[in-house]
Amino acid sequence: MSEPLNYFNYFTEIEEHFQRSRGTSLFLLSPLDWALIETWKNSGVPLEAVLRGIDAAFEKWRAKRTRVQMVNSLAFCAQAILVETQRLADATTVAPSQAADTAPFPEAEIRTYLERNLASILATQVADFQAVAESLTRLTENLPADLETLEQQLTALEQKLIALARIRQTDEQALTARKELDNYLRPYRGKMSAPQLAMLEAQFLDRAVLETFRLPRLSLFHLR
Repeated sequence: MSEPLNYFNYFTEIEEHFQRSRGTSLFLLSPLDWALIETWKNSGVPLEAVLRGIDAAFEKWRAKRTRVQMVNSLAFCAQAILVETQRLADATTVAPSQAADTAPFPEAEIRTYLERNLASILATQVADFQAVAESLTRLTENLPADLETLEQQLTALEQKLIALARIRQTDEQALTARKELDNYLRPYRGKMSAPQLAMLEAQFLDRAVLETFRLPRLSLFHLR
């Protein structure tokens, strides 16, 4: 049930579709929303299923005679997205992917993205992060021939960066991130399975520790 690797617009497509469905183009997604999108992406949830689920959730919301409040999180759509994911999995025919071998963006754009991330890491002036910066420099100077290999290397570097940042994180910073996570998740704990919640928590905390040290996400899925 995995999407073609060139679906690097996964995050942007979901963000824009949710904004359109909500009817407020300036609405900003929360850290929980971004972590949830990353969870779907890592779980192989097709983009089509997410978009359909968002439509279904808002359709149901608009059908209610009394709507107490606006939909303020993608988590509201989680159940509908699960349903649409299962429907796609159960489909007997699957449309062939279009342009699966076409690069989603030019090499110059990738290089600019990597150089920008490198500058962000160097700007922290933290010695522990310099090994990652050196690896990213070498990768930028010698880009792999295919995006799959590049993405694998970037993901490995990102995980190393997260691990190094977590070592430097204070107990107070970790507790603050955990409290923020609990506040975001409280309304949705009864609507998600334990594995979903565990993956979402991990993604949220990874994102939080990087933001604490103003470190960038390195995966190409964040090239927006």
